[in-house]
Amino acid sequence: MTSGRATARAAALQPGRRVGRRASGAAILTAMLTVVLVATLAAGALWWQWRGIELELARRSRLQSVWVLSGALDWARLILREDARKGGPDHLAEPWAVPLERARLSTFLAADRSDALAAEAANQAFLSGSITDQQARLNVANLVLDGKLDPAALRAFARLFELLGLPSAELVMLADSVLRALPRPSGGTLTAPSADAPLWPQDVEQLPWLGLSLRTTLALRPFVVVLPTRTPVNLNTAAPEVLYACLDGLDMADAHRLVRERTAQPWATLDDAARAIGRPRLPLVAEQHSVATRYLEVRGRLQMDGQSVEERSLVERDGLDVRVLWRQRGPITAGALLQ
Repeated sequence: MTSGRATARAAALQPGRRVGRRASGAAILTAMLTVVLVATLAAGALWWQWRGIELELARRSRLQSVWVLSGALDWARLILREDARKGGPDHLAEPWAVPLERARLSTFLAADRSDALAAEAANQAFLSGSITDQQARLNVANLVLDGKLDPAALRAFARLFELLGLPSAELVMLADSVLRALPRPSGGTLTAPSADAPLWPQDVEQLPWLGLSLRTTLALRPFVVVLPTRTPVNLNTAAPEVLYACLDGLDMADAHRLVRERTAQPWATLDDAARAIGRPRLPLVAEQHSVATRYLEVRGRLQMDGQSVEERSLVERDGLDVRVLWRQRGPITAGALLQ
């Protein structure tokens, strides 16, 4: 009798136990969901905070790069202005022609040396750069004179193409494209190119716009330039290949000899260069040859915070006035490292 009552009492308590276990499981599940929700919100908040910090650091690095590279450009302009003030020919033994090797900016970015973080950042920043004579190369704009192809410039480009083993058909295409892309004189004024004319490039890398292949463009890059006006070749700074191309009747042996002679004693005038060439039948024309330079390229490279940025600027020097014609800034590419 007693055993039966105990069994009945246990059966009566069974639903209550099941309800209790269900309530306990629901509480545990709710607590777990709450923990997951809080962790998710905290992770999201931390991610947004990290993203904001990274964006601010990137913005600060970009602004620092801009200021440093702008300062380097101003310093290069000052060097070129002082060189113009001194006067004389432009050659590769002058201060502007000496490249700036990779140097640590230990104090440039940290004016207050008590700021340990700024000082450490400055110690991790490196600057290098160079100034190169753009008139040491054949100018694509020289191919056209008064709305017609210039025979002298065309011969110079033909000799360069032949020396480099490039197809002459591409030179014909280049000359025709330049003729169509540049404005033509008409009635004392310049007429704009036609609507179907190719776009005039700003840099050598854009010469495929004028019909050149990539292979030809890469081969021409060390010896050719695109400038806004016609320019003579500076015989004091031109490479042997350019001397060979712009001086009719000169061979490569003579070109290398001239480079050795001008290294020992740069030419002050075209007459000095003519005497060094030693060929009376090889006249030098002021419209094609020179010993001075107006157009130069300033290149600055900055390495900071694990990133490398390069800025290229084309400057024109007119007396003591050195003005910037264009500036290009971006990450250093493999092609840039080869230049």
